[in-house]
Amino acid sequence: RQRQMCIRDRPGIDGLEILRRLRSHEATQHLPIMMLTAKGSEIDKVQGLELGADDYLAKPFGMMELVSRVRALLRRAAKPAAEDKLFTAGSLAVDVKRRAVTVDGEPVILTYKEFELLCYLLENRGVVLSRDQILTKIWDYNYSGETRTVDVHIRTLRQKLGDAGALIETVRGVGYRLAQD
Repeated sequence: RQRQMCIRDRPGIDGLEILRRLRSHEATQHLPIMMLTAKGSEIDKVQGLELGADDYLAKPFGMMELVSRVRALLRRAAKPAAEDKLFTAGSLAVDVKRRAVTVDGEPVILTYKEFELLCYLLENRGVVLSRDQILTKIWDYNYSGETRTVDVHIRTLRQKLGDAGALIETVRGVGYRLAQD
């Protein structure tokens, strides 16, 4: 009997590589992922978030905090079926129900958090959203992360959107907004 090899059976594969693989496959690219790791430096956190982690928790951490963050991730993942909304802004098109994003007709692959962030900006087009508002809405009010998390996700989102990324404007000292037509 042939045994199928799992990722965990392969020595030398770290969590970031597993994250890359999960985000690169259509079946798993939208799964909410929390990194639990001993690597707690800012660069490690930024790298994990840029590669698509939805949350990042470094050891040592308290069990209550872990449970709270897992519950928050599960609440967001269990949101009711999306409405049949279609947002457009310039060359950007977002089909909420299908969780599909295109720029100039070309598909753009976003992580769960990036997609939620983009939809939040589109729903509030022209309105300046503070980093705290974004943290509360996208990462849940229990999230105890830094506003740097928002900045990292905005930067990655802009990169993935290419020219359409310029629609996301920085309002110095306040937060971000999606430009109006």
